Amino acid sequence: MNPTRRRILAASAGVLATPAVFTTANAQNMAQSAATFPNKPIRIVVPYPAGGQTDGIARSFGDFLARKFGQTVIVENKGGAGGAIGAVEVKRAAPDGYTILCTISSSLIQNRVTVKDLPYDPEKDFTYLAMTTSTGGPVVAAEKTGAKNLAEFIAYAKKVDKVNWGAYGAGSTPHVLIETMAKQYGFKVEVVQYRGEAAMWADVTAQQLDGASGSPAASAGVIASGKGRAIAITGDRLASLPDVPTMQEQGAVGGFYDTRAFAAFAVPSATPPDIVKKLADALFEAGTDPKVRQLMTNYLIKGPLNFADTNAVFKRDTEVMLKVLKEIGLKPE
Repeated sequence: MNPTRRRILAASAGVLATPAVFTTANAQNMAQSAATFPNKPIRIVVPYPAGGQTDGIARSFGDFLARKFGQTVIVENKGGAGGAIGAVEVKRAAPDGYTILCTISSSLIQNRVTVKDLPYDPEKDFTYLAMTTSTGGPVVAAEKTGAKNLAEFIAYAKKVDKVNWGAYGAGSTPHVLIETMAKQYGFKVEVVQYRGEAAMWADVTAQQLDGASGSPAASAGVIASGKGRAIAITGDRLASLPDVPTMQEQGAVGGFYDTRAFAAFAVPSATPPDIVKKLADALFEAGTDPKVRQLMTNYLIKGPLNFADTNAVFKRDTEVMLKVLKEIGLKPE
């Protein structure tokens, strides 16, 4: 972790060390306000820059909430520290339903392992309302491997000294995927971390890497060029690659292969249940809106999940991912 990021996290932790004080009068006021909620603007905090997928999800769902409730919904981008800055801001917010967090699975699960002294507790500080999940992503072998499926790639991996594999962040899905495969099938791997998918796929195209995995959109170019071949799919089969079987269909076993990257909406944990229900129901209803459906089609994501399913998936994926991350020896930066 660089010094700037360390200072930001330390400062955030210091601010959060002072607990909020809620009196009986506060509680009564919140109960009264739940009946008329919302009666003022709502803000959605996104811990990542504008223009990305998480931002797009927040704005699309926020637009639906604005139309449904007749109130302004403002999306605020509070990027930095791997999603910690925005998460901290929502943790500190009044638990009245007017501040909502929209963030991704890595900031809620992977950060617990990769960030030292994380200044928020994903399980205790938030109540999860709804989530969208990814469909699936291609696992791509470089042309030089000659692999056309998972079995052929594993055979190649066992012949070479080690496999050079691309990923975009410690604990990211591509990183965990190849470490899990290496452990399961018994080969050595060197993980090369990139700042984003574009540079990673460029190196697959140039045959500098043996393979990588990521999003369907970003990997489409290297697959179309023939410089990389989709040998498997993580998650569900993709309509864009209908003949490529999933990892599980090719014999890969383990809870990790059933997890999906997700984007979740959450509020501070002390938010009254009536307000939680009203927001959760509205976010789930957003899934029927044509504008939201179009965005989900464009991003190749599924959902939204309702309140119960959201919390079940969050619990299951947390348990699975934390176990895998510890097994592969991931440490804080």
